[in-house]
Amino acid sequence: MPFGGGSIQVARVFGIRIGVNASWFLVLFIVILTLSSNFKDILGGSGSRAYVVAVASALLFYLSIVLHELGHAVVARAKGIKVDRIDLWIFGGVAELRTQPETPGDEFKVAAAGPLVTLLVVIVCGGAAMLVDTSSHFLDVALLRATTSASPAYLLLSFVAAMNVFLLAFNLVPGFPLDGGRMAFGVAWKVTGDRNRALRIAGRMGIGFAYVLGAFGLYLIASGDLGTGIWALFLAWFLAPAARGAILQGTVGARLEQVTVAEVMDPAPLTIGGDLTLLEAQESFFEHNEWPFVGVVDGENRFLGVLTRPALDAELAAGRPALRVGEIVDTDRMDWLIRTDQQLEDLLSHPSIATPGAVFAVDRDDFLRGVVTIDQLRRAITPAAGR
Repeated sequence: MPFGGGSIQVARVFGIRIGVNASWFLVLFIVILTLSSNFKDILGGSGSRAYVVAVASALLFYLSIVLHELGHAVVARAKGIKVDRIDLWIFGGVAELRTQPETPGDEFKVAAAGPLVTLLVVIVCGGAAMLVDTSSHFLDVALLRATTSASPAYLLLSFVAAMNVFLLAFNLVPGFPLDGGRMAFGVAWKVTGDRNRALRIAGRMGIGFAYVLGAFGLYLIASGDLGTGIWALFLAWFLAPAARGAILQGTVGARLEQVTVAEVMDPAPLTIGGDLTLLEAQESFFEHNEWPFVGVVDGENRFLGVLTRPALDAELAAGRPALRVGEIVDTDRMDWLIRTDQQLEDLLSHPSIATPGAVFAVDRDDFLRGVVTIDQLRRAITPAAGR
């Protein structure tokens, strides 16, 4: 599931931070309370035994969710994708990836890894339950039918197996942002050859599923199953915005592919010459501007690098005001430059567009042609968001 937020760290597995959102504690309490009541009818005897099994069942189920997300995380890492953390929250769990898969095959494999782990959990728990009790009332116990009885171990294993079957079936629905939707996204990407178009397709499938789920929730409420119906509506309410976000992302991505840096840049950036002294640079630019840096060019307007305010202040404090600007500029070109013929999409991943908030645009001969700020990038993307 693709949702998360601030969380409390509870463990670290394979170097991956495992955390729980505050909403998880509320759900855990409700789940344990509900299961205790249902388990008491099946186990008989005192309520304390039912409570212990309920706690164990809830924790084991959430452990299976962590394993599901670790499946995504391990495969993502194998594909060179950094994994920030895994969080448990009200609707399950989420593995937060630093970047997205770069090929349709990688997208499909990362998405499919979680359901494969869940299937393995079903097999292990189901098989263990059969070893504990060879009777044929597995389904009755798994569905918590009050007319049956079972041992604590059998109830625990069959319930966790049944919940993971539900989790598997739900996640395999081919609608974004569910795992099945991401797998469908990978397939559509492979077939169409267009990532943004495939993302819109998967998003529309997700919208369709959210509407169906919402309608089913209303049907359950009308039929008297208030709790399940409200839960279905709640899920639909969270899924629909995520699916719409995928459609928007695909739309914006398509626009980014159509626009070049030259079309959005400011063609008259403020610069200073590399032959100025540091004192002249201080007096001519930094005393009158709040910018923390300025582009530096030579006499033919070729880009030399960037003079930052901290570097200037350090040299002036050291008593070297007569140094030339060109001698202390930051010449790490990859951190500051972009080509005018590159796509707008390249700007989104550029290291300096977010901090400090600008990228200098040069042509193939390194002549400075403009500058793109974060505000200009936002304005260029905004029209796509309104479509």
